[in-house]
Amino acid sequence: MYYLLFYTTVDDYVERRIPYREQHLAYAKAAYDRGEIVMGGPLSDPVDGAVLIFRGESPAVAEEFAKGDPYVRAGLIREWRVRPWRVVFGG
Repeated sequence: MYYLLFYTTVDDYVERRIPYREQHLAYAKAAYDRGEIVMGGPLSDPVDGAVLIFRGESPAVAEEFAKGDPYVRAGLIREWRVRPWRVVFGG
């Protein structure tokens, strides 16, 4: 099953993320290497959120990622939520 993790970022996210960016990317790459994250990245124009796609048996894989994400822990993510995603074709 796939799960979408939606992030809503703070207004000055692009500037405030700089000190945490390498930690966040390393954290995401480790989840990708474990086969948990399929893909992810920020929304653009404006940069006001991000979407990450997870694969797992339950939404816990995405929820646990969010709870430990350096961006979340640093207060750069105003809100996050996980939604199941039923893929009809592709993937």
